[in-house]
Amino acid sequence: MPNMGFRKHFPRTGPLRAGRAARAGILAAALGLLPVAADAGALPAPAFDPPAAGSSETAVLAGGCFWGIQAVFQHTRGVIRATSGYAGGSAATADYEAVSRGKTGHAEAVEVVFDPAAISYGQLLRVFFSVALDPTQVDRQGPDVGPQYRSEIFAADDRQRRVATAYIAQLDAAKAFAAPIATKVSPLAAFYPAEAYHQDFAARNPMHPYIVFHDKPKVEALHRDFPDRFLTEPTLLERK
Repeated sequence: MPNMGFRKHFPRTGPLRAGRAARAGILAAALGLLPVAADAGALPAPAFDPPAAGSSETAVLAGGCFWGIQAVFQHTRGVIRATSGYAGGSAATADYEAVSRGKTGHAEAVEVVFDPAAISYGQLLRVFFSVALDPTQVDRQGPDVGPQYRSEIFAADDRQRRVATAYIAQLDAAKAFAAPIATKVSPLAAFYPAEAYHQDFAARNPMHPYIVFHDKPKVEALHRDFPDRFLTEPTLLERK
């Protein structure tokens, strides 16, 4: 089992929104990290967001450590299930030790199954870009560095691809961030669930230093910026 207590324990670098001055916290300064951005609120809704048919839809999203991405969507109303895992590589290398070496093609990702009548795919992406990651970073999120921590949307079909690419273009045109969005949009080949000890990690380990500094602020931002979409009690896999 990887030494998770050492590997993931620093606070993240938040999204750098255009027109907002970044502020450095004392802890971040002491650790030599980049300053955390000032709170900027929710991003604009997608202009292009056609509805999906069916009672459920699946999105696969990568944006750094999967613990925090899973936690955000487990607190999002309309999400049926959020599973940490791997996407972008093969089944043979879809395990934590291999992926952590950064040479498998996999990204740490989360499979989000949701009710499109309660939350659309575009609205899910709005939450993702607003609170779950800094989409301007390349092959890293905050203290986690390597291609396995890249920002990537794995589109299940052409509609998802068009919604994702249109929303990224919309945000870039609006200069929503201080730098261009680096998030890739790629076709989904397969998603592989991560090991059991990674599932529901934030809920099971609320005092883990990495969760406290890196992921709890994401859930708090979801509550602040999307109060109508926030679930106080997360939808956990262990309850399924």
